[in-house]
Amino acid sequence: MKTTEQLTDGARDFDFVIGRWHTVNQRLLTSLQGSNQWETFESTEEARKLPAGIGNYDDFHPINWRPGFVAMSLRIFNPETKLWSIYWLDNKTGGMDKTGSLLAPVVGKFINGVGIFEGDDIWDNKPVRVRYTWSVLSADNATWEQALSTDGGKTWETNWIARHSRVRD
Repeated sequence: MKTTEQLTDGARDFDFVIGRWHTVNQRLLTSLQGSNQWETFESTEEARKLPAGIGNYDDFHPINWRPGFVAMSLRIFNPETKLWSIYWLDNKTGGMDKTGSLLAPVVGKFINGVGIFEGDDIWDNKPVRVRYTWSVLSADNATWEQALSTDGGKTWETNWIARHSRVRD
């Protein structure tokens, strides 16, 4: 039987994502330039658990968007800090910098069904703060949003919204 600590420590917060998903993506054509022009495209994703409960990963396959582009999210749970680190990897850079090191993750946790994960990044050669927001709407629906900030998190521009619907076998 699980203890209360095991149930609330956050290690299972991403269990909802395991499985296959159909996603409708809306993405700003140009970020951090005051644009309000969005593109919409669909994708498929499948999330799988990593061994020993340390996290999970999913693959991202866009449909009719950037032919040949594939990506994945790698989510790792730290049982000491109770925080998740999320890495974005793609076939453009591998998710690595020019030295071969993984790019910094966004880090955070879920509170009341909403996960907030933030980290520092570079966008168009400018330092930015990146925030991922996961909202679990039901067992079969979730929303992920990416937002960018150039002022240390005082203001945010949402530049990508992904609405996930579970695909049942």
